[in-house]
Amino acid sequence: MAQQIALEVVTPSGAVVNEDVDIVNAPGYGGDFGVLANHAPFLSTIKIGILSYETGKKREYLMISGGFCEVSNNKITFLVESAEFGNQIDVDRAMKAKERAEKRLAKADAHDDSVNVARAEAALKRAIARLKASKVN
Repeated sequence: MAQQIALEVVTPSGAVVNEDVDIVNAPGYGGDFGVLANHAPFLSTIKIGILSYETGKKREYLMISGGFCEVSNNKITFLVESAEFGNQIDVDRAMKAKERAEKRLAKADAHDDSVNVARAEAALKRAIARLKASKVN
């Protein structure tokens, strides 16, 4: 058996994942990255996207939103705003959220100053990530 790294994904609600895995792939602000056992220590900011990890032949996908990641002492810890397993995502709800965000952004493009563009863009990114995570499972 190949060496493993301890993975922990934590949200304000508590731990979502806490297990030993073979590899972790994550969306960093500097670009997506992968981590194997005994990786060099580092810190990274995390953007909205899909975190995946493998154990043997099993691969899991989570939609995660902004936060931080630390790799140290053969452990990788993610502190993120939210995390949802792809197979638990409500696709209809994610589609509606995507449509709402697109409508708000269209209003902003029409110079409607009542729209918070940064918030609408973040909502759109989360909805798209949820939809992608739900399709890969």
